[in-house]
This record gives sequence, C-alpha cells and structure tokens, in this order.
Amino acid sequence: MSLRHAILGFLALRPLTGYDLKKYFDASVQHFWSADQAQIYRTLNQLHRDGLAEVVAVAQDGRPDRKEHHITAAGRGELDAWLAAPDEPPPVHEPFLLKLFFAGRLPAAGRAALLDARIAAAAERLEVLRAIAGQSVAALQGPDAADRVMAAATLENGIRHVAAELDWLRDLRADLEGPSPAAERLSRRLARLAEDGPRDLPEGAS
Repeated sequence: MSLRHAILGFLALRPLTGYDLKKYFDASVQHFWSADQAQIYRTLNQLHRDGLAEVVAVAQDGRPDRKEHHITAAGRGELDAWLAAPDEPPPVHEPFLLKLFFAGRLPAAGRAALLDARIAAAAERLEVLRAIAGQSVAALQGPDAADRVMAAATLENGIRHVAAELDWLRDLRADLEGPSPAAERLSRRLARLAEDGPRDLPEGAS
C-alpha cells in the first residue's frame, strides 16, 4: 500500500501529472522506494476510482491540455490516517545475504568475486547518495520547515546504511585474505557486538 500513499503524499505537496510524479520519485525517494511509470499510472487510476484523487485539465497554448492529478479531501484523510498508523514489520528478503549464507560452497575466488561485486555496487550507490546530499544542503537553509527536514532525514538514513554496509563488506573481504583465520576475526567482532548496549538513548528510554 505504500506506493498508493507515496503518490498521495506527493499530490498533497502540489498537483502533478503522471510524468511529473515519476520525476519526483526519481529525484527524492528512489533510494528507498522506487516505482516505474506503469506502476504509478495504475495506482493513480485506482486512487481516482476510490475518490482519493481527481484529474484537472489545464489548458496550454498550442498544446494538448495538461492533465494534473489533485488530491481530494478524502485523499488527505487517508494519507493522514496512514501517517498516524503504526507500521507492521515488513517481510525481509535480502538476495545478497541469502547468497552469502550459502557461499561457503564456492571456491575462495568465487567468494571474493561475490564480495567484490557487492562492494563496487555499494560504493557507487554511496557516491550517488552523497552527490544528492550535496545538492540538498541548500534546501535546508533558511527558516526551519518540517517537510524539508523529514525529507532530508531519509537521505541521511540512506547514506548511513550504505556506508555501514560498505564498512562491513570491506571487513569481511579483509577477513578472507587476512593472516589470521576468517572465523577468528569474525568471532571477535561478533563478541564485541554482543556486548554493545543501547547508545545515547534519551533520558527515560530503555
């Protein structure tokens, strides 16, 4: 259902065409929620059938009318109800981790290749996110605005997650080539993680 609510969220910011919606997805939330043009149009059609959005034809000189999608009062109500509702834990499917779990069957060169490919992909993704962050800094200047702060926080989340994965991948890659057995090195890291408790929690938090 989140694609439905993502579209309602964008339409709550401003009326948009289907094409503009795709551009908004690609420029803002693609690092954690992607959608192709066909999915967007299918969902828009469902929102119209449910009375949560409507189309307004905007005349253009010498060109076909621009069809803008507007959120309705019912759409705003559904969006706000979704925002206030608790999230259910999503199903977890990580194809790379599933491969890694069984990668002991591969020869050493195969395990190294598996990690090297993932490291390259993570490094490229991190570079893209950092470039977006550089462009987003200016948007946070000036008076504080909750919508800009919350949007930028999702970008920070993406950067931190990818950077942490990259550090872990490089540690694991070094384990495979280190002077001590990989199991020994990994065991020491897991022991430290098992001992770590909550950090920097607010007063009264558990």
